[in-house]
Amino acid sequence: MRRYGKHTDEDDIRSRPHRKGTRPRTHTRPKHEDAVEGMVLTVDRGRLTCLVEDRVVMAMKARELGRKAAVVGDTVAIVGDLTGDKDTLARIVRIEERSSVLRRTADDDDPFERVVVANADQLAIVTALADPEPRPRLIDRCLVAAFDGGLTPLLVLTKSDLAAPDELLELYGDLDIPYVVTSREELETGGAADRVREHLHGKITAFVGHSGVGKTTLVNALVPLDRRRSTGHVNAVTGRGRHTTTSALALPLGDDDGWVVDTPGVRSFGLAHIDPSRVINAFPDLVPGTENCPRACSHDEPDCALDAWVAEGHSDPARLYSLRRLLATRERKEGD
Repeated sequence: MRRYGKHTDEDDIRSRPHRKGTRPRTHTRPKHEDAVEGMVLTVDRGRLTCLVEDRVVMAMKARELGRKAAVVGDTVAIVGDLTGDKDTLARIVRIEERSSVLRRTADDDDPFERVVVANADQLAIVTALADPEPRPRLIDRCLVAAFDGGLTPLLVLTKSDLAAPDELLELYGDLDIPYVVTSREELETGGAADRVREHLHGKITAFVGHSGVGKTTLVNALVPLDRRRSTGHVNAVTGRGRHTTTSALALPLGDDDGWVVDTPGVRSFGLAHIDPSRVINAFPDLVPGTENCPRACSHDEPDCALDAWVAEGHSDPARLYSLRRLLATRERKEGD
């Protein structure tokens, strides 16, 4: 084999010419001005189901997007075959700027955040009052994620026929969170769906909850019959629900009146990605009191200016307590 030195004559190197000639490499990417806007409905093993106008189109992410991933709720630019016919595949070439992001990590030590839903207006936190027992720490964590991501929370309490909601509602009363209380009978007759639907008009609402709380059952009651998903039951021994929803899916409410996003049941909600300084924005009555706080104040330390602000009567002490309870949830386990 011939070896070349440092001063090789280019004429000595053989090259295999291409019959179409050579094309110089460029870092310029196409603008895809003919791309059509679509919405991601679900993601499954690299294939993204998108709604383009009134058609459901299967697409894949273009290589030029690199590691940037599209998630349910994303508005994307799509090129290629947009007919939606069987065995056709389009390409997602651009992911538009997101108005909100619901994110979570596997646990509080996990440095890798996962985007659950993009561009949702609202987060419906579904919690059973019994069977399984409510987990306030999980609710707190979902609230922190909602406030951090720019979503308005909605509390949905199910199975009120098994336990009263008063104690749990009192815990969140100072947060002024809208809520709906439902029973198992109302879920079966559709009465629960009617009252929940009043909070969903014209919005994209992501539903999250512990397995077995009736989240998917409620979503099924909200969407057309042909869009419903399978449901599970609660294990009588462990008290835990079985995961029947394995991927997030956006479903239309009907009559162009909004969307619901059913997400897999969660058993933990890590907050490693949360910046505590953003949570205060969900408490507008307390924000002016942070002007005299020390730099990088966590709002849960002895020198925090919020204590004096509240003591002067500018805000209800219960609101400050609620803020600090949410901020402290990162340091507490969900079962505490």
